[in-house]
Amino acid sequence: MAGAPHRLLAKVRKYHFQLRHLTVAFAVLVLFQLFATVAQKRALKGFLYDTQEWYQRDFAERQANLTASAFELVLETALQNRRLEEASVKKIVQAFNIILSQQLLQQHVQEVCILVSDGPRVVPIDNGHVLFEYVVSHSAQLPPDRPHPRAVELYQELAPQLISSEQTLSRVEGGQNFHVFVPLVPKGEYFGALYMLSTPQFHLVSAEILAGYNETGLISIALILLGFLAMFYISSYTVRERDEAQQLLFQERERQIREHMHYQKEALFAKRIYHTHHKAEKVMGFIKEDLELLSPANIEQVRERVRKYANFISRVIYDMKWYEPPLHTVRNPAFRTSVNDVVRFVVQNIFLRLPSGQQQFRIELDLDERVPPVAINEFVVWEIIEPLLQNAIDHSGNDHLVIRVSSTYQADQQRTLLTIADNGPGVRQDLLETDERGVRRLFLENVTTKSNQGNSGYGCYIAHELCTQRCGWAIDVENLPEGGCQFTIVIPHEAVNETSHARAD
Repeated sequence: MAGAPHRLLAKVRKYHFQLRHLTVAFAVLVLFQLFATVAQKRALKGFLYDTQEWYQRDFAERQANLTASAFELVLETALQNRRLEEASVKKIVQAFNIILSQQLLQQHVQEVCILVSDGPRVVPIDNGHVLFEYVVSHSAQLPPDRPHPRAVELYQELAPQLISSEQTLSRVEGGQNFHVFVPLVPKGEYFGALYMLSTPQFHLVSAEILAGYNETGLISIALILLGFLAMFYISSYTVRERDEAQQLLFQERERQIREHMHYQKEALFAKRIYHTHHKAEKVMGFIKEDLELLSPANIEQVRERVRKYANFISRVIYDMKWYEPPLHTVRNPAFRTSVNDVVRFVVQNIFLRLPSGQQQFRIELDLDERVPPVAINEFVVWEIIEPLLQNAIDHSGNDHLVIRVSSTYQADQQRTLLTIADNGPGVRQDLLETDERGVRRLFLENVTTKSNQGNSGYGCYIAHELCTQRCGWAIDVENLPEGGCQFTIVIPHEAVNETSHARAD
């Protein structure tokens, strides 16, 4: 368990927090704080409004009850003695007026009256003399006008409930106006109801509480902002050295990768040169042999053959100068190369030149004379065909190997199919698999079936690279049902005239 904090710390250290990470964290925290502040403010506001309404109702009902109690005491005094002296009458009338008018002096009290029933109608009384006459002699003339229409309307609605329950009832209008009705029951008999309209104001208290809460929220956000600014200030110094070290590390790593790529290219370049070196040696041997056999009878034939040999050696030496030769030295409209002529020359003057080769294998040619010339350097075509033929010979394992080289011109599709097939054991199935680019493993670099892989695995790779990357052709390989394998090269042609289809002699 002791190692758990260390493992957690090690996991956290893997993540490099930068200025943008802190900015996002600050923005998220501020938004969360604002959301929480608004939500809490709404909840507090609702609580304050509910509490305020309850307190206002309770305050208005208490005040109305106190006023009603004072009326009941004065009414009981007036009802105890119907024969009062004039001075006592004046005191009672004055007491009624004081009770009715004193409440109006308060800012939140708007109306105060006594509601009594006069037959089918309800009469509001807000005058002490009229109230005294009504209490002492019920035959007193009540005022015909109704100065408190809303009070009369609500009383008519609540009168049955007031008479039956004899409890204080109140109605709220507009959230601030409280209509309070208190039943008057002197000596146990229902007399009427005290009506009071009050609008107690407590919004100033709620506003002060909400303002204080807003200040608290702003102070919290300001403290968060100052804290993040301090983190920015500190992290800008602590992260700077790390970023500089990472930058230096990346630059050093980039330099090492470039050097490694350069060395790798040089190594591959050297291997490819070594791969073609023995071909140049073999061609040089043919040149020496032709010079020894030179005679007036064969001088033209030998001269043409030696010229091609020399041009091939020149091409090999030229390729040694470039890892990637310029494209115009491979593809150029000035080139008018006959694929059939190149195939014949390579077969007759390279592979069939040695007497031992004629005993080990036989090469059959089936060339379509309609094949148009291509705008490719003839020695590049030589470099494509030669390793494919050599691959068939090296992996045949058969003393009676037959290699069939054929070319077919498909005029409707404006292309030529050049195939090299043999009756050998074929290509191993795993070498026919393709990678993510769709290239078969046989055409990948350093892929070979020879036991000595030091400088093997470049023949098919070079043929594939020259076909696809340099010439714009397509190449594929497959095993034949009757045995052996077949390489197929697809050579597209541009639109050409019919007169150019024939090979120039």
